Amino acid sequence: MISRWIMLCALLLTTLPLFSQQAVVRRNANLRPQPDGSVAPEEQLSVGDKLTVLDPTPEHGYYQVKTASGQDGWVFGRYIKIVASPSSADPGIQTEASVPAGTKCDDTLWQHVYNPQRLIVKQPCIAVTGTIVDATNGREPDGVRHEADGDTHGWLKVDSQFQDLLNAGNLNQEGGNLVFEIVCKFNVTQADAQPACSSYHAAITIPPVGSHVQIVGTYVRDTNHAQWMEIHPVTSIAVSP
Repeated sequence: MISRWIMLCALLLTTLPLFSQQAVVRRNANLRPQPDGSVAPEEQLSVGDKLTVLDPTPEHGYYQVKTASGQDGWVFGRYIKIVASPSSADPGIQTEASVPAGTKCDDTLWQHVYNPQRLIVKQPCIAVTGTIVDATNGREPDGVRHEADGDTHGWLKVDSQFQDLLNAGNLNQEGGNLVFEIVCKFNVTQADAQPACSSYHAAITIPPVGSHVQIVGTYVRDTNHAQWMEIHPVTSIAVSP
């Protein structure tokens, strides 16, 4: 069942968009902070307003967009018309094809992801560089939160070329950092999460806080929290120059 879910994500949500699509509002609409009509709007959009579509894959009928003033949010797809696709790729985002040669993600890790349905895959495999920062305010010597489901909750201060991987959830709730989760790294204390880690324990070493690293894994949005972006599951972490 999980393997079929992975294949579906790979087919339908294969990569981040190579081209930022342009759109125009065709009837008055609300810009919302999440793809959910019950969430209060953050801005009103008027007929004729121009938008940049940040992700061509709609979620619950909503597209993630940026307004001409630079405000990010979500708008219902029926209220916009996509009109063009520029010819140049965004150099700030790595696509799956540009992951360094010899680097690949371990898809078997999805067997050990607790509640995978909450994660929306944006890119099946990505390599991101940055610096590990303390996500625990000094409470844990390794600098990562030890979650009840056995996963890490770590912070990566991404290098400048990866800033586009962050969203409002990362900026407002995660100190401006990209979250990374190594599955089944710690003792599982959450009863319903124990089956996912019953036959597996991650051997990935977490470099010390302050290390400049490359993290390889799946780039996802976690819909259970503040919609922040994560590398989850992490395939590897390597110290880099």
